[in-house]
Amino acid sequence: MSDEKLLNSLDRWTREVYAPQAKKARAQRFLTSSDIELPPLATPLDAPAENYLDKLGLPGEAPFTRGVQPTMYRGRFWTMRQYAGFGTAEETNARFRYLLASGQTGLSTAFDLPTQMGRDADHPRARGEVGRAGVSIGSLEDMERLFAGIPLGEVSTSMTINSTASILLALYQCVGERQGVKAEQLSGTIQNDVLKEYMARGTYIYPPAPSLRIVTDIFAYTTKCMPKFNPISISGYHIREAGSTAVQEIAFTLADGIAYVDAAVRVGLDVDAFAGRLSFFFNVHNNFLEEVAKFRAARRLWARLMRDRFSARDPRSQMLRFHAQTAGSTLTAQQPDNNVVRVALQALAAVMGGAQSLHTNGYDEALALPTESSARLALRTQQIIANESGVADLIDPLGGSYALEMLTDELEQRAEVYIQKIDDQGGMVEAIEKGYPQREIEEAAFRAQRDVEEKRQIVVGVNAFESKGSDAPVKLHKLDPALEGHAAERLAELRRRRSSEAARIAIDNVRHTARATGNLMPAIVDAVRAFCTLGEISDALRDAFGEHR
Repeated sequence: MSDEKLLNSLDRWTREVYAPQAKKARAQRFLTSSDIELPPLATPLDAPAENYLDKLGLPGEAPFTRGVQPTMYRGRFWTMRQYAGFGTAEETNARFRYLLASGQTGLSTAFDLPTQMGRDADHPRARGEVGRAGVSIGSLEDMERLFAGIPLGEVSTSMTINSTASILLALYQCVGERQGVKAEQLSGTIQNDVLKEYMARGTYIYPPAPSLRIVTDIFAYTTKCMPKFNPISISGYHIREAGSTAVQEIAFTLADGIAYVDAAVRVGLDVDAFAGRLSFFFNVHNNFLEEVAKFRAARRLWARLMRDRFSARDPRSQMLRFHAQTAGSTLTAQQPDNNVVRVALQALAAVMGGAQSLHTNGYDEALALPTESSARLALRTQQIIANESGVADLIDPLGGSYALEMLTDELEQRAEVYIQKIDDQGGMVEAIEKGYPQREIEEAAFRAQRDVEEKRQIVVGVNAFESKGSDAPVKLHKLDPALEGHAAERLAELRRRRSSEAARIAIDNVRHTARATGNLMPAIVDAVRAFCTLGEISDALRDAFGEHR
Protein backbone atom coordinates (compact mmCIF):
# COMPACT_ATOMS: atom_id res chain seq x y z
CA MET A 1 0.00 0.00 0.00
CA SER A 2 1.34 3.45 -0.91
CA ASP A 3 1.79 6.10 1.78
CA GLU A 4 -0.78 8.30 0.06
CA LYS A 5 -3.38 5.54 0.03
CA LEU A 6 -2.73 4.74 3.69
CA LEU A 7 -2.88 8.43 4.61
CA ASN A 8 -6.23 8.83 2.86
CA SER A 9 -7.60 5.70 4.52
CA LEU A 10 -6.39 6.86 7.93
CA ASP A 11 -7.96 10.28 7.42
CA ARG A 12 -11.30 8.74 6.46
CA TRP A 13 -11.22 6.32 9.43
CA THR A 14 -10.37 9.13 11.85
CA ARG A 15 -13.26 11.34 10.68
CA GLU A 16 -15.96 8.78 9.99
CA VAL A 17 -15.25 5.86 12.31
CA TYR A 18 -13.07 6.95 15.22
CA ALA A 19 -14.21 10.53 15.88
CA PRO A 20 -17.90 9.78 16.56
CA GLN A 21 -16.95 7.13 19.13
CA ALA A 22 -14.10 9.18 20.62
CA LYS A 23 -16.61 11.68 22.00
CA LYS A 24 -17.40 9.04 24.62
CA ALA A 25 -13.74 8.14 25.35
CA ARG A 26 -12.54 8.14 28.95
CA ALA A 27 -10.20 11.06 28.16
CA GLN A 28 -9.72 13.53 25.33
CA ARG A 29 -5.93 13.38 25.47
CA PHE A 30 -3.75 10.41 26.31
CA LEU A 31 -0.25 11.31 27.57
CA THR A 32 2.80 9.34 28.62
CA SER A 33 4.76 10.27 31.75
CA SER A 34 6.88 12.55 29.53
CA ASP A 35 3.79 14.39 28.25
CA ILE A 36 4.04 12.75 24.84
CA GLU A 37 0.54 12.80 23.39
CA LEU A 38 -0.38 9.44 21.91
CA PRO A 39 -2.40 9.25 18.70
CA PRO A 40 -5.30 6.79 18.70
CA LEU A 41 -3.45 4.53 16.30
CA ALA A 42 0.12 4.00 15.09
CA THR A 43 0.65 2.90 11.47
CA PRO A 44 3.51 2.19 9.03
CA LEU A 45 3.69 5.96 8.51
CA ASP A 46 5.21 6.14 12.02
CA ALA A 47 7.92 3.56 11.23
CA PRO A 48 8.78 3.68 7.51
CA ALA A 49 10.57 0.58 6.27
CA GLU A 50 13.23 2.65 4.46
CA ASN A 51 14.53 3.87 7.85
CA TYR A 52 14.99 0.37 9.22
CA LEU A 53 18.76 -0.11 8.95
CA ASP A 54 19.63 3.43 10.06
CA LYS A 55 17.26 3.55 13.02
CA LEU A 56 16.92 -0.08 14.12
CA GLY A 57 19.70 -2.08 12.53
CA LEU A 58 20.43 -5.58 13.74
CA PRO A 59 21.23 -6.86 17.24
CA GLY A 60 24.88 -6.50 18.18
CA GLU A 61 25.48 -3.87 15.50
CA ALA A 62 25.28 -0.07 15.52
CA PRO A 63 23.07 1.74 16.37
CA PHE A 64 22.23 -1.09 18.83
CA THR A 65 18.53 -0.15 19.00
CA ARG A 66 17.61 -3.83 19.00
CA GLY A 67 20.22 -4.89 21.55
CA VAL A 68 23.95 -4.83 22.23
CA GLN A 69 24.53 -8.57 21.80
CA PRO A 70 23.87 -10.59 18.64
CA THR A 71 22.07 -13.37 20.56
CA MET A 72 20.67 -11.34 23.49
CA TYR A 73 18.82 -13.69 25.87
CA ARG A 74 19.13 -16.65 23.50
CA GLY A 75 22.79 -16.73 24.57
CA ARG A 76 22.12 -16.33 28.29
CA PHE A 77 19.59 -14.56 30.47
CA TRP A 78 20.27 -11.16 31.95
CA THR A 79 22.18 -11.15 35.25
CA MET A 80 19.68 -11.38 38.08
CA ARG A 81 21.00 -9.08 40.80
CA GLN A 82 18.99 -8.56 43.97
CA TYR A 83 20.09 -5.42 45.78
CA ALA A 84 20.96 -6.24 49.38
CA GLY A 85 22.62 -4.50 52.28
CA PHE A 86 21.62 -3.76 55.86
CA GLY A 87 22.95 -3.89 59.40
CA THR A 88 26.28 -5.59 59.84
CA ALA A 89 28.51 -7.19 57.25
CA GLU A 90 27.61 -10.63 58.65
CA GLU A 91 23.86 -10.03 58.24
CA THR A 92 24.28 -8.87 54.66
CA ASN A 93 26.61 -11.81 53.93
CA ALA A 94 23.85 -14.14 55.11
CA ARG A 95 21.37 -12.42 52.74
CA PHE A 96 23.88 -12.71 49.87
CA ARG A 97 24.24 -16.44 50.49
CA TYR A 98 20.47 -16.88 50.72
CA LEU A 99 19.90 -15.11 47.41
CA LEU A 100 22.71 -17.00 45.65
CA ALA A 101 21.23 -20.27 46.91
CA SER A 102 17.84 -19.10 45.53
CA GLY A 103 19.28 -18.68 42.03
CA GLN A 104 20.56 -15.11 41.96
CA THR A 105 23.39 -14.77 39.43
CA GLY A 106 25.15 -11.58 40.60
CA LEU A 107 25.58 -9.60 43.82
CA SER A 108 24.40 -6.01 44.25
CA THR A 109 25.48 -4.18 47.39
CA ALA A 110 23.75 -1.35 49.25
CA PHE A 111 25.81 0.68 51.72
CA ASP A 112 24.48 2.75 54.60
CA LEU A 113 24.55 6.55 54.54
CA PRO A 114 27.67 6.95 56.74
CA THR A 115 29.61 4.68 54.37
CA GLN A 116 28.30 6.65 51.39
CA MET A 117 29.27 9.95 53.04
CA GLY A 118 32.74 8.89 54.17
CA ARG A 119 32.00 8.68 57.90
CA ASP A 120 33.02 5.87 60.21
CA ALA A 121 30.34 4.28 62.40
CA ASP A 122 31.73 6.05 65.50
CA HIS A 123 31.57 9.53 63.97
CA PRO A 124 28.97 11.86 65.58
CA ARG A 125 27.30 12.48 62.20
CA ALA A 126 26.76 8.74 61.73
CA ARG A 127 24.51 8.41 64.77
CA GLY A 128 21.13 6.91 64.02
CA GLU A 129 22.06 5.90 60.46
CA VAL A 130 24.54 3.05 60.91
CA GLY A 131 23.34 -0.04 59.03
CA ARG A 132 19.91 1.42 58.23
CA ALA A 133 19.83 2.14 54.49
CA GLY A 134 22.52 -0.41 53.71
CA VAL A 135 25.44 -2.31 55.19
CA SER A 136 27.98 -0.50 57.39
CA ILE A 137 31.54 -0.83 56.06
CA GLY A 138 34.40 0.93 57.81
CA SER A 139 37.47 -1.19 57.18
CA LEU A 140 39.07 -4.06 55.30
CA GLU A 141 37.95 -6.38 58.10
CA ASP A 142 34.31 -5.35 57.54
CA MET A 143 34.68 -5.96 53.80
CA GLU A 144 36.12 -9.42 54.45
CA ARG A 145 33.15 -10.24 56.66
CA LEU A 146 30.79 -9.01 53.92
CA PHE A 147 32.20 -11.43 51.34
CA ALA A 148 33.18 -14.31 53.62
CA GLY A 149 32.76 -17.63 51.83
CA ILE A 150 31.88 -15.94 48.53
CA PRO A 151 34.55 -16.60 45.86
CA LEU A 152 35.15 -13.20 44.27
CA GLY A 153 36.86 -14.78 41.28
CA GLU A 154 33.60 -16.50 40.34
CA VAL A 155 30.92 -13.89 41.08
CA SER A 156 30.21 -10.45 39.61
CA THR A 157 29.55 -7.76 42.21
CA SER A 158 27.83 -4.41 41.74
CA MET A 159 28.38 -1.74 44.39
CA THR A 160 26.07 1.27 44.65
CA ILE A 161 28.59 3.78 45.96
CA ASN A 162 29.65 7.18 44.62
CA SER A 163 31.65 9.71 46.63
CA THR A 164 33.60 6.92 48.38
CA ALA A 165 33.67 4.65 45.32
CA SER A 166 37.48 4.70 45.15
CA ILE A 167 37.72 3.41 48.73
CA LEU A 168 35.15 0.64 48.27
CA LEU A 169 36.84 -0.44 45.04
CA ALA A 170 40.17 -0.61 46.90
CA LEU A 171 38.54 -2.61 49.70
CA TYR A 172 37.07 -5.04 47.17
CA GLN A 173 40.44 -5.46 45.45
CA CYS A 174 42.16 -6.16 48.77
CA VAL A 175 39.54 -8.73 49.83
CA GLY A 176 40.12 -10.44 46.48
CA GLU A 177 43.88 -10.45 47.11
CA ARG A 178 43.36 -12.03 50.53
CA GLN A 179 41.24 -14.72 48.83
CA GLY A 180 44.04 -15.33 46.32
CA VAL A 181 42.20 -13.61 43.45
CA LYS A 182 44.26 -11.14 41.41
CA ALA A 183 42.86 -7.69 40.69
CA GLU A 184 42.70 -8.40 36.95
CA GLN A 185 40.43 -11.40 37.63
CA LEU A 186 37.79 -9.44 39.56
CA SER A 187 34.58 -8.53 37.72
CA GLY A 188 31.73 -6.23 38.62
CA THR A 189 30.61 -2.62 38.57
CA ILE A 190 31.16 0.37 40.83
CA GLN A 191 28.54 3.11 40.51
CA ASN A 192 31.03 6.00 40.84
CA ASP A 193 28.51 8.46 39.32
CA VAL A 194 28.93 11.56 41.45
CA LEU A 195 27.36 14.12 39.09
CA LYS A 196 23.85 12.78 39.63
CA GLU A 197 24.41 13.15 43.38
CA TYR A 198 24.54 16.95 43.00
CA MET A 199 21.24 17.03 41.11
CA ALA A 200 19.15 14.15 42.48
CA ARG A 201 20.43 12.27 45.50
CA GLY A 202 22.75 14.30 47.71
CA THR A 203 25.49 11.89 48.85
CA TYR A 204 28.31 14.07 47.56
CA ILE A 205 31.35 15.03 49.66
CA TYR A 206 33.87 16.98 47.58
CA PRO A 207 33.37 19.79 45.03
CA PRO A 208 32.65 18.75 41.42
CA ALA A 209 36.18 19.25 40.02
CA PRO A 210 38.05 16.94 42.45
CA SER A 211 35.12 14.52 42.33
CA LEU A 212 35.58 14.27 38.55
CA ARG A 213 39.30 13.71 39.11
CA ILE A 214 38.51 10.71 41.34
CA VAL A 215 36.20 9.34 38.64
CA THR A 216 38.83 9.60 35.90
CA ASP A 217 41.53 8.18 38.20
CA ILE A 218 39.30 5.13 38.63
CA PHE A 219 38.87 4.92 34.84
CA ALA A 220 42.64 4.91 34.34
CA TYR A 221 43.30 2.51 37.21
CA THR A 222 40.73 -0.10 36.19
CA THR A 223 41.82 0.08 32.55
CA LYS A 224 45.34 -0.87 33.64
CA CYS A 225 44.81 -3.05 36.73
CA MET A 226 41.18 -4.30 36.74
CA PRO A 227 40.17 -4.71 33.08
CA LYS A 228 37.10 -6.84 33.87
CA PHE A 229 35.64 -4.24 36.23
CA ASN A 230 33.20 -1.58 35.00
CA PRO A 231 34.59 1.68 36.43
CA ILE A 232 31.24 3.50 36.44
CA SER A 233 27.51 2.90 36.28
CA ILE A 234 26.09 6.16 34.96
CA SER A 235 22.82 6.34 36.78
CA GLY A 236 19.46 7.59 35.62
CA TYR A 237 17.76 5.57 38.35
CA HIS A 238 18.07 8.21 41.05
CA ILE A 239 17.23 10.99 38.60
CA ARG A 240 13.92 9.22 37.93
CA GLU A 241 13.33 8.49 41.60
CA ALA A 242 13.70 12.23 42.25
CA GLY A 243 10.76 12.85 39.92
CA SER A 244 12.11 13.23 36.38
CA THR A 245 10.26 12.16 33.25
CA ALA A 246 11.50 9.37 30.98
CA VAL A 247 12.87 11.98 28.56
CA GLN A 248 14.80 13.74 31.33
CA GLU A 249 16.11 10.40 32.58
CA ILE A 250 17.62 9.67 29.16
CA ALA A 251 18.93 13.19 28.60
CA PHE A 252 20.47 13.89 32.01
CA THR A 253 21.99 10.41 32.27
CA LEU A 254 23.63 10.63 28.86
CA ALA A 255 24.73 14.22 29.55
CA ASP A 256 26.47 12.93 32.69
CA GLY A 257 28.07 10.25 30.53
CA ILE A 258 29.29 12.90 28.08
CA ALA A 259 30.86 14.83 30.97
CA TYR A 260 32.72 11.75 32.24
CA VAL A 261 34.00 10.76 28.81
CA ASP A 262 35.04 14.33 28.10
CA ALA A 263 36.90 14.57 31.43
CA ALA A 264 38.72 11.29 30.76
CA VAL A 265 39.73 12.33 27.25
CA ARG A 266 40.98 15.69 28.57
CA VAL A 267 43.40 13.95 30.94
CA GLY A 268 44.81 11.91 28.07
CA LEU A 269 42.86 8.63 28.12
CA ASP A 270 42.10 7.01 24.77
CA VAL A 271 38.32 6.78 24.43
CA ASP A 272 38.45 3.27 22.99
CA ALA A 273 40.63 2.13 25.91
CA PHE A 274 37.96 2.75 28.54
CA ALA A 275 34.57 3.42 26.93
CA GLY A 276 33.82 -0.27 26.40
CA ARG A 277 33.66 -0.72 30.19
CA LEU A 278 31.23 2.13 30.83
CA SER A 279 27.85 0.92 32.03
CA PHE A 280 24.52 2.58 32.75
CA PHE A 281 21.79 2.18 35.35
CA PHE A 282 18.16 3.00 34.53
CA ASN A 283 14.84 3.03 36.34
CA VAL A 284 11.79 1.09 35.13
CA HIS A 285 8.43 2.79 35.67
CA ASN A 286 4.87 1.71 35.01
CA ASN A 287 4.18 3.14 31.53
CA PHE A 288 5.12 -0.08 29.79
CA LEU A 289 5.58 0.97 26.16
CA GLU A 290 7.31 4.23 27.06
CA GLU A 291 9.78 2.38 29.27
CA VAL A 292 10.62 -0.19 26.57
CA ALA A 293 11.06 2.65 24.06
CA LYS A 294 13.23 4.59 26.55
CA PHE A 295 15.90 1.90 26.67
CA ARG A 296 15.99 1.57 22.89
CA ALA A 297 16.18 5.35 22.38
CA ALA A 298 19.00 5.66 24.94
CA ARG A 299 21.03 2.95 23.19
CA ARG A 300 20.65 4.55 19.78
CA LEU A 301 21.42 8.06 21.01
CA TRP A 302 24.51 6.98 22.98
CA ALA A 303 25.92 5.08 19.98
CA ARG A 304 25.62 8.19 17.85
CA LEU A 305 27.11 10.48 20.54
CA MET A 306 30.13 8.23 21.01
CA ARG A 307 30.70 7.91 17.27
CA ASP A 308 30.17 11.54 16.27
CA ARG A 309 31.25 13.51 19.35
CA PHE A 310 34.14 11.39 20.62
CA SER A 311 35.17 9.56 17.42
CA ALA A 312 34.92 6.17 19.15
CA ARG A 313 35.68 3.49 16.58
CA ASP A 314 35.52 0.29 18.62
CA PRO A 315 31.88 -0.93 18.47
CA ARG A 316 32.08 -1.77 22.19
CA SER A 317 32.74 1.92 22.91
CA GLN A 318 29.41 2.78 21.26
CA MET A 319 27.37 0.18 23.18
CA LEU A 320 25.10 1.30 25.99
CA ARG A 321 25.02 -1.64 28.40
CA PHE A 322 22.67 -1.14 31.32
CA HIS A 323 21.41 -2.48 34.60
CA ALA A 324 17.77 -1.77 35.44
CA GLN A 325 15.90 -1.62 38.72
CA THR A 326 12.17 -1.48 39.18
CA ALA A 327 10.92 1.84 40.51
CA GLY A 328 10.96 2.19 44.27
CA SER A 329 9.00 5.44 44.01
CA THR A 330 6.02 3.61 42.48
CA LEU A 331 5.65 1.22 45.42
CA THR A 332 2.80 2.03 47.79
CA ALA A 333 2.35 1.46 51.50
CA GLN A 334 -1.39 1.10 50.84
CA GLN A 335 -2.36 -2.37 49.61
CA PRO A 336 1.29 -3.47 49.40
CA ASP A 337 0.37 -6.74 47.64
CA ASN A 338 -0.38 -4.60 44.57
CA ASN A 339 3.35 -3.90 44.37
CA VAL A 340 3.93 -7.48 43.22
CA VAL A 341 2.04 -6.64 40.02
CA ARG A 342 3.85 -3.34 39.56
CA VAL A 343 7.25 -5.00 39.94
CA ALA A 344 6.35 -7.77 37.47
CA LEU A 345 5.13 -5.23 34.89
CA GLN A 346 8.27 -3.14 35.26
CA ALA A 347 10.58 -6.17 35.13
CA LEU A 348 8.94 -7.30 31.91
CA ALA A 349 9.51 -3.83 30.42
CA ALA A 350 13.22 -4.01 31.33
CA VAL A 351 13.53 -7.40 29.63
CA MET A 352 11.63 -6.25 26.54
CA GLY A 353 13.94 -3.23 26.47
CA GLY A 354 17.08 -5.39 26.49
CA ALA A 355 18.57 -4.97 30.00
CA GLN A 356 21.89 -6.70 30.75
CA SER A 357 21.07 -7.08 34.43
CA LEU A 358 18.02 -6.46 36.59
CA HIS A 359 16.98 -5.93 40.19
CA THR A 360 13.35 -6.39 41.20
CA ASN A 361 12.11 -4.64 44.35
CA GLY A 362 10.40 -6.37 47.23
CA TYR A 363 6.69 -5.62 47.56
CA ASP A 364 7.20 -4.44 51.16
CA GLU A 365 9.84 -1.78 50.43
CA ALA A 366 7.44 1.14 50.88
CA LEU A 367 7.29 0.07 54.52
CA ALA A 368 10.75 -1.29 55.39
CA LEU A 369 13.79 -3.09 54.04
CA PRO A 370 12.71 -6.29 52.25
CA THR A 371 12.38 -9.50 54.22
CA GLU A 372 13.92 -12.75 53.00
CA SER A 373 10.55 -13.94 51.67
CA SER A 374 9.79 -10.72 49.77
CA ALA A 375 13.31 -10.69 48.28
CA ARG A 376 12.82 -14.30 47.16
CA LEU A 377 9.47 -13.46 45.55
CA ALA A 378 11.11 -10.54 43.71
CA LEU A 379 13.82 -12.88 42.42
CA ARG A 380 11.22 -15.50 41.44
CA THR A 381 9.48 -12.79 39.38
CA GLN A 382 12.58 -12.51 37.20
CA GLN A 383 12.98 -16.27 36.99
CA ILE A 384 9.38 -16.73 35.85
CA ILE A 385 9.78 -14.07 33.16
CA ALA A 386 13.00 -15.76 32.02
CA ASN A 387 11.87 -19.36 32.05
CA GLU A 388 8.09 -19.38 31.60
CA SER A 389 6.98 -16.35 29.59
CA GLY A 390 8.80 -17.07 26.32
CA VAL A 391 9.74 -13.41 25.82
CA ALA A 392 13.46 -14.21 26.09
CA ASP A 393 13.35 -16.57 23.12
CA LEU A 394 13.01 -13.85 20.45
CA ILE A 395 15.41 -10.91 20.17
CA ASP A 396 13.70 -7.54 20.68
CA PRO A 397 10.23 -9.09 20.37
CA LEU A 398 8.40 -5.74 20.26
CA GLY A 399 10.74 -4.24 17.66
CA GLY A 400 8.91 -3.06 14.57
CA SER A 401 5.72 -2.26 16.47
CA TYR A 402 4.51 0.99 14.94
CA ALA A 403 3.66 2.39 18.37
CA LEU A 404 6.99 1.38 19.91
CA GLU A 405 9.07 2.80 17.07
CA MET A 406 7.06 6.02 17.17
CA LEU A 407 7.74 6.39 20.90
CA THR A 408 11.41 5.48 20.49
CA ASP A 409 11.85 8.25 17.90
CA GLU A 410 9.98 10.81 19.99
CA LEU A 411 11.91 10.06 23.20
CA GLU A 412 15.22 10.26 21.35
CA GLN A 413 14.35 13.58 19.72
CA ARG A 414 13.18 15.17 22.97
CA ALA A 415 16.27 13.92 24.83
CA GLU A 416 18.48 15.46 22.14
CA VAL A 417 16.83 18.84 22.74
CA TYR A 418 17.76 18.65 26.44
CA ILE A 419 21.34 17.62 25.66
CA GLN A 420 21.69 20.60 23.32
CA LYS A 421 20.43 22.93 26.07
CA ILE A 422 23.04 21.47 28.44
CA ASP A 423 25.76 21.87 25.79
CA ASP A 424 24.71 25.51 25.36
CA GLN A 425 25.35 26.06 29.09
CA GLY A 426 28.89 24.66 28.81
CA GLY A 427 28.19 21.04 29.73
CA MET A 428 26.65 19.11 32.58
CA VAL A 429 28.97 20.34 35.35
CA GLU A 430 28.15 23.96 34.50
CA ALA A 431 24.44 23.15 34.13
CA ILE A 432 24.40 21.55 37.59
CA GLU A 433 26.18 24.56 39.09
CA LYS A 434 23.45 26.77 37.57
CA GLY A 435 20.75 24.46 38.98
CA TYR A 436 19.25 23.69 35.56
CA PRO A 437 18.65 19.91 35.78
CA GLN A 438 17.60 20.24 39.42
CA ARG A 439 14.86 22.73 38.50
CA GLU A 440 13.67 20.60 35.58
CA ILE A 441 13.39 17.53 37.81
CA GLU A 442 11.62 19.46 40.58
CA GLU A 443 9.06 20.85 38.14
CA ALA A 444 8.42 17.40 36.64
CA ALA A 445 8.00 15.91 40.11
CA PHE A 446 5.55 18.67 41.05
CA ARG A 447 3.46 18.07 37.92
CA ALA A 448 3.40 14.32 38.53
CA GLN A 449 2.29 14.73 42.16
CA ARG A 450 -0.39 17.24 41.15
CA ASP A 451 -1.71 14.76 38.56
CA VAL A 452 -2.05 12.12 41.30
CA GLU A 453 -3.75 14.52 43.71
CA GLU A 454 -6.18 15.70 41.04
CA LYS A 455 -6.74 12.12 39.86
CA ARG A 456 -5.53 12.65 36.33
CA GLN A 457 -3.11 9.81 37.15
CA ILE A 458 -4.69 6.89 38.98
CA VAL A 459 -2.61 4.99 41.55
CA VAL A 460 -4.56 1.90 42.51
CA GLY A 461 -5.15 1.71 46.24
CA VAL A 462 -4.00 5.30 46.83
CA ASN A 463 -6.33 7.71 45.02
CA ALA A 464 -8.76 5.11 43.64
CA PHE A 465 -9.95 1.62 44.55
CA GLU A 466 -8.99 2.17 48.18
CA SER A 467 -9.61 -0.53 50.77
CA LYS A 468 -12.53 0.14 53.08
CA GLY A 469 -10.91 -1.70 55.96
CA SER A 470 -7.26 -1.76 57.00
CA ASP A 471 -4.79 -3.77 54.96
CA ALA A 472 -3.67 -7.13 56.32
CA PRO A 473 -0.53 -6.69 58.44
CA VAL A 474 2.77 -7.30 56.65
CA LYS A 475 5.70 -8.92 58.46
CA LEU A 476 8.49 -6.34 58.26
CA HIS A 477 12.26 -6.55 58.50
CA LYS A 478 13.64 -5.07 61.74
CA LEU A 479 17.17 -3.92 62.54
CA ASP A 480 18.95 -4.51 65.83
CA PRO A 481 19.40 -1.08 67.49
CA ALA A 482 22.58 -2.31 69.17
CA LEU A 483 24.48 -2.71 65.89
CA GLU A 484 25.71 0.90 65.89
CA GLY A 485 27.54 0.38 69.16
CA HIS A 486 29.01 -2.93 67.98
CA ALA A 487 30.32 -1.28 64.78
CA ALA A 488 31.98 1.50 66.80
CA GLU A 489 33.59 -1.05 69.14
CA ARG A 490 35.01 -2.98 66.19
CA LEU A 491 36.62 0.16 64.80
CA ALA A 492 38.16 1.01 68.16
CA GLU A 493 39.57 -2.51 68.44
CA LEU A 494 40.96 -2.34 64.89
CA ARG A 495 42.75 0.93 65.64
CA ARG A 496 44.33 -0.64 68.75
CA ARG A 497 45.60 -3.70 66.86
CA ARG A 498 46.93 -2.16 63.65
CA SER A 499 50.30 -0.48 63.20
CA SER A 500 49.62 3.19 63.99
CA GLU A 501 52.79 4.25 62.18
CA ALA A 502 51.92 2.35 58.99
CA ALA A 503 48.40 3.80 59.05
CA ARG A 504 49.73 7.35 59.57
CA ILE A 505 52.20 7.06 56.69
CA ALA A 506 49.50 5.66 54.38
CA ILE A 507 47.03 8.45 55.21
CA ASP A 508 49.72 11.10 54.72
CA ASN A 509 50.43 9.59 51.30
CA VAL A 510 46.73 9.80 50.34
CA ARG A 511 46.65 13.46 51.39
CA HIS A 512 49.90 14.24 49.53
CA THR A 513 48.75 12.46 46.35
CA ALA A 514 45.41 14.32 46.44
CA ARG A 515 47.26 17.65 46.65
CA ALA A 516 49.49 16.64 43.74
CA THR A 517 48.46 15.24 40.36
CA GLY A 518 49.13 11.50 40.52
CA ASN A 519 46.50 8.77 40.33
CA LEU A 520 44.84 8.41 43.74
CA MET A 521 43.98 4.73 43.53
CA PRO A 522 47.41 3.19 44.42
CA ALA A 523 47.66 5.40 47.52
CA ILE A 524 44.11 4.47 48.58
CA VAL A 525 44.81 0.75 48.04
CA ASP A 526 47.94 1.05 50.22
CA ALA A 527 45.89 2.79 52.93
CA VAL A 528 43.33 0.00 52.87
CA ARG A 529 46.12 -2.59 53.21
CA ALA A 530 47.39 -0.65 56.25
CA PHE A 531 43.89 -1.02 57.79
CA CYS A 532 43.09 2.67 57.60
CA THR A 533 39.35 3.20 57.96
CA LEU A 534 36.98 4.54 55.33
CA GLY A 535 36.43 7.68 57.42
CA GLU A 536 40.18 8.31 57.81
CA ILE A 537 40.80 8.02 54.05
CA SER A 538 37.80 10.24 53.31
CA ASP A 539 39.03 12.84 55.80
CA ALA A 540 42.45 12.91 54.13
CA LEU A 541 40.69 13.69 50.85
CA ARG A 542 38.56 16.33 52.64
CA ASP A 543 41.77 17.97 53.84
CA ALA A 544 43.00 18.21 50.25
CA PHE A 545 39.78 18.90 48.36
CA GLY A 546 37.42 20.54 50.85
CA GLU A 547 33.70 19.79 51.02
CA HIS A 548 30.96 20.86 48.64
CA ARG A 549 28.32 23.14 50.16
